[in-house]
Amino acid sequence: MFNTIPVERPDTPLLDRINSPSDVRALSESELTQLAYELRHFLLYTVGQTGGHFGAGLGVIELTIALHYVYDTPDDLLVWDVGHQTYPHKILTGRRERMKTLRKHEGIAPFPSRQESAYDTFGVGHSSTSISAALGMAIASQMRQEQRRTVAIIGDGAMTAGMAFEALNHVADTGVDLLVILNDNAMSISRNVGGLAKYFARILSSRLYLSMRQGSKKILSRIPHAWEFAKRTEEHMKGMVVPGTLFDELGLNYMGPIDGHDLKALVQTLENIKDLDGPQFLHIVTQKGKGYGPAEDSPVGTHSLSKIERTPAKPSNQPSYSNVFGKWLCDMAEIDPMLVGITPAMREGSDLVAFSEKFPDRYYDVAIAEQHSVTLAAGLAVAGAKPVVAIYSTFLQRAYDQLIHDVAIQNLDVLFAIDRAGLLEDGPTHSGVFDLSFLRCVPNLIVMAPSDENETRQMLYTGYCHPGPAAVRYPRGVGPGMQVETTMTALPIGRARTLREGVTVAFLAFGSMVEPALEAGETMNGSVIDMRFVKPLDEEVISAMATSHDLIVTVEENVIAGGAGSAVMEYLRGQGLETAILTLGIPDRFIAQDSPGAMLAACGLSAQGIVEATRRRLESVSSDQALSADGRLGR
Repeated sequence: MFNTIPVERPDTPLLDRINSPSDVRALSESELTQLAYELRHFLLYTVGQTGGHFGAGLGVIELTIALHYVYDTPDDLLVWDVGHQTYPHKILTGRRERMKTLRKHEGIAPFPSRQESAYDTFGVGHSSTSISAALGMAIASQMRQEQRRTVAIIGDGAMTAGMAFEALNHVADTGVDLLVILNDNAMSISRNVGGLAKYFARILSSRLYLSMRQGSKKILSRIPHAWEFAKRTEEHMKGMVVPGTLFDELGLNYMGPIDGHDLKALVQTLENIKDLDGPQFLHIVTQKGKGYGPAEDSPVGTHSLSKIERTPAKPSNQPSYSNVFGKWLCDMAEIDPMLVGITPAMREGSDLVAFSEKFPDRYYDVAIAEQHSVTLAAGLAVAGAKPVVAIYSTFLQRAYDQLIHDVAIQNLDVLFAIDRAGLLEDGPTHSGVFDLSFLRCVPNLIVMAPSDENETRQMLYTGYCHPGPAAVRYPRGVGPGMQVETTMTALPIGRARTLREGVTVAFLAFGSMVEPALEAGETMNGSVIDMRFVKPLDEEVISAMATSHDLIVTVEENVIAGGAGSAVMEYLRGQGLETAILTLGIPDRFIAQDSPGAMLAACGLSAQGIVEATRRRLESVSSDQALSADGRLGR
């Protein structure tokens, strides 16, 4: 048991010999326990150096070793769900010494990446995809007549999503050879791990039982109704001691639950079921944060870890955007008894802890079920409640149909508080850079982007007061430090605010880009507008800037394609205003993980980058104007 994060690289002589899973398979079974100890120690050290998720990884140390020990990876395919689990997998698959580059530019990705390693069979950042992907791989392997095994490892809450059950429902219908491993680290399941459960799991996975089961099926299938009767009897017996009847009914052979930290049992069970035909389901029970005392005591609070600094930064009293939302939600709930807070498994991340404790009867954590969260909100709104859906930008992508079909078409009174908008150091799977593009094209929906903490509070109130669907998208972390007013004032819908009056260039900035745009405006003596609303746009201010400036520059932390800048351009051209325009935002590529500041700079969205791009565009505008004056080319 470890109780502190090591700040010096631990001594790991056995792990240092592991450069690929073939080295794991060369070990004796007796050496695997020592490997698990060293791997756990090294993982703690690594995440302490880089920051990142580690609670889930600590919980699958033994499982990861057992899988690579039993299966011939990468020929056999391991498909991980929820990439949080895969740090041990990365360490054992030739990336041990590169783990110090985690989350850094051109470093190790925080999640499985097919571009990074042949052992990462499927890229994943969002949950509940493993069974679908693994089933597709298994079907393709069957079509190609390849003798390879496919394993989906799902857990960390991913089984709460409908997509996982959609895949399970299809698995049995195909009949392909596929093993699904449920990594169950829920505390409530721990009571099922006992002598009887272990004993029964050993029987269910033993070669004797499995061979008898297959033989009996062949014999009894020739007798009318006999095999069906025997199968039902077996399922009822299982149902008395193990929670697997559901999976058996879906057509998977259920085994478990077994202790996911018992390496010997894991290896034996996997060896027993490795060559079975058809879909199999193995239920293992693990402890999130296993082996690190603080994580075992608080698996949620230690889901991830910040980088351990040699000189710790002084704690800041400045609230984050999430804090502003959490405080506003509680304040609003005090005023309106019909307010309901909904989150798809992001209570802590979206700062709903205080709300959940003060208003438990009006708080719903629907687990990893983004689609359900949105349609649940729609149903609440139909019946007269006022739902607020707290959701990350990247996860709202998973509920786009529900947003359009169930909320917007019916013009229902739902407020979306969209957290983590913009670029995140976890990379493209978690960066929220598409929401302005996919939201602004939806009729009936109001879209707002606050530039500071107080604007966030006031926009949340504005969206709440609006009798229809509204979205407020805000970034992770702290803002510029604006004092948050206790009073709440509804903003005029579709009205921007002028922050600076200048000449030649008008910077139209959205949300988090107001601050660097203001700095660029100071440098270039340009006008700066905090647009506030992406939809509806303040058309009056756009027209005024177009007729009084040579160049309009739009700046947003969203993809350029279809974003806020595109909306401004569409308006200008629709009005016949030929003012030159420069749209700045995220380019048409996925931005790899790095620090947020470095990613913004790489996209030209720092103050310096905005100035440089604007000057280049001004040069071309001046050239066009000169040509126009000669009568050769108009702007």
